Amino acid sequence: MMDKRINMKRSIFTLLLAFLICSNLPAQVGESEKSYIRVGELQSHISAYGSERAWNESYYEGLKWPADYRFTDNAVIKRAWIAVEDYTDADGVFWEYWATNISKGYVGNSIFPMQLHQSAKFELPAVYVDGVDCNLPYYGDYDTIDVNQIADRIVTNVVNTSCGLTMTLRVHAFSQQYHDDYLIKEFIFTNTGNTDYDSDIELTVPLTGVRIGWSTRYSVSRDGASKSDNQQSWGKHTWVTRRGEEYSSHINDVLNFTENTSWTDLDWIRCGFSWMGQSETVTKYDMIGAPDVRAQGRLSGPQFAGTAVLHVDKSATDDSDNAQQPTTLGWHAGDTYPSVGELRDTDRIGMSQVYEMLSGQPYPNENYGGSFRMDERYLPSITAKVDPYTVHGDGGGTNVWITYGPFDLDHGESIRIVEAEAVNGLGRAKCNEIGNRWMQADMDPNDKGPFILPDGTETDDRDIYKNTWFYTGMDSIMLVFSRALRNYNMDFNIPQPPLPPKAFYVNSGGDKINLSWSASPSELDPNFAGYRIYRGVGKPDTSYNLIAEIPVGVGMYEDRTAIRGFAYYYYITAVNYGLNNTDGIANPIGPLESGRFYTKTTEPANLQRKPAETLDAIRIVPNPYNIRNRNLQYTGEDDKMMFLNIPGYCKIRIYSERGDLINTIIHNNGSGDQAWFLTTSSRQVVVSGIYIAHIEVTQDPEDTAYTYKKGDSVYKKFIVIR
Repeated sequence: MMDKRINMKRSIFTLLLAFLICSNLPAQVGESEKSYIRVGELQSHISAYGSERAWNESYYEGLKWPADYRFTDNAVIKRAWIAVEDYTDADGVFWEYWATNISKGYVGNSIFPMQLHQSAKFELPAVYVDGVDCNLPYYGDYDTIDVNQIADRIVTNVVNTSCGLTMTLRVHAFSQQYHDDYLIKEFIFTNTGNTDYDSDIELTVPLTGVRIGWSTRYSVSRDGASKSDNQQSWGKHTWVTRRGEEYSSHINDVLNFTENTSWTDLDWIRCGFSWMGQSETVTKYDMIGAPDVRAQGRLSGPQFAGTAVLHVDKSATDDSDNAQQPTTLGWHAGDTYPSVGELRDTDRIGMSQVYEMLSGQPYPNENYGGSFRMDERYLPSITAKVDPYTVHGDGGGTNVWITYGPFDLDHGESIRIVEAEAVNGLGRAKCNEIGNRWMQADMDPNDKGPFILPDGTETDDRDIYKNTWFYTGMDSIMLVFSRALRNYNMDFNIPQPPLPPKAFYVNSGGDKINLSWSASPSELDPNFAGYRIYRGVGKPDTSYNLIAEIPVGVGMYEDRTAIRGFAYYYYITAVNYGLNNTDGIANPIGPLESGRFYTKTTEPANLQRKPAETLDAIRIVPNPYNIRNRNLQYTGEDDKMMFLNIPGYCKIRIYSERGDLINTIIHNNGSGDQAWFLTTSSRQVVVSGIYIAHIEVTQDPEDTAYTYKKGDSVYKKFIVIR
């Protein structure tokens, strides 16, 4: 493996030099460009300038887990720096310490984005619902196809810096069901001597004392923040812990264990991770897990998010893993860090402070960070009402702090660092179960349980019950980190699932919903077992149930169990027998499925009735609409009303009782059904009141059995109660 990695580093440097020297025009990408990875349960983006700021001018986006649901973003910001010592720049100016932030504001000054490229292992399948292409927004996610790559997607990001150190980042993403909730990030830092955008090599001198590091803040999570005081949206109440203190004693361990291994035995994996703690402003209930107290208590912030260190080269000439790296692994105050301004002489103090911080000294003092387990020092119990923000007083929250170095690099030499970034925790079903039971007891102070803990014992304290289950997420993220480490140590040769079908079609019908698909390219594999079809009801971000297993060679299925009036969403996977997944080393043994996100539909399919023969048959359901009964009407589709038995082609104008036109619906799919979600033409939700619908026929029916013609109309009255 060592020779392979040496050759890889040499190849990367050779390609970089060829790219920079032979290009007639300077390579360059825009500072705001992003490459989105959307193939697994963890979905995120990579920014062109070499680090991440999740703010998109509306909310913090990125590191979505589980990506099946809305508002599950966990990213805020990754503050990153590069620093060197005893450095003479291209203008001949000597710097005792030179440092720069890797951030958008430094683009064109000290950092120069050169490449942002994503390759896919295969073409994204076409997914259509009633003629609408659901995957249309995602075809642009990748730039090229590389059938020889192992990962489903690989993002390559190249950034030059004004000290001549070029960063090449490769991000590997997988859709295999046991490896789709982490991203493996390979960083190659090469002394190319290229200090700007053009292809000229400005420096050919060694770089000494190179230090690299980042301080990453996770929100964990956007959904949980909205259910609490909202300050967690930027990570204010974030706890950080670390593992890996015993790594040097395990560096030569062979990871040949199976999935039955106790994950507490793997605390030596080098990692730091975050979760949402209490807020000092929330006193009415225990905030751990962010229970949705405005509904039924679902834990809306179950995530643990962080980074594991998989490998760090000892030096430019020794690529064996260095047990003494990273230099720093712990926590740091979120918005407290040294600034280096515009990289002028006046920034020399700031640069020395950056260098000290990358050397492991918290800025400005030890009250703002450390390499110890923050939670174990400051959190006396799992129900203690301690706000992590109060530990350091930084309103920005707490970051996972990781630094590397020092490294000495001659011109042309490289250093390689490999990390895995992951998010995990309780699944949605368990979040509902635990949160609902906690909420039930919270509403009744006399409810003392018993509450069953994960080990089967009982407690009469609802907060201990909720929080004990929540903290099992620590084991979950350690399991994910171990799988990432195993994947890396196997040179990414984990057991592969079959490829998904090339196309998936869903078409609404009168008495059934028709599904069809083109064959998976893996059908000829003797390990190929067939297909599985899953269905969700009411909305695309919901739980899905297996409704059919289809043998090889069949390309269609009729869903005759659908109920009229409900919206249905589907995905199809290709599945194998698991003959290539029998040793249990990389993940549990057994069948493997293609990634569900490749074929998930985002448009609803419905049973559609024929138009009624008379306008008198038109019905509005439910009427009255009563918000208190929404769970008894169209499950998962809040504010939904249906116009039934309408003409196949008509215009529905909706008026308030006083005659104001509030919305117009054009119905032209030929069916007798049309949904309306109680919104105005400007997308405002309508208030309680009496409303009038004017339904006008816009096309003559072809069948003479219909008693109406183009231009005929009828009025219907309905009531909305909120």
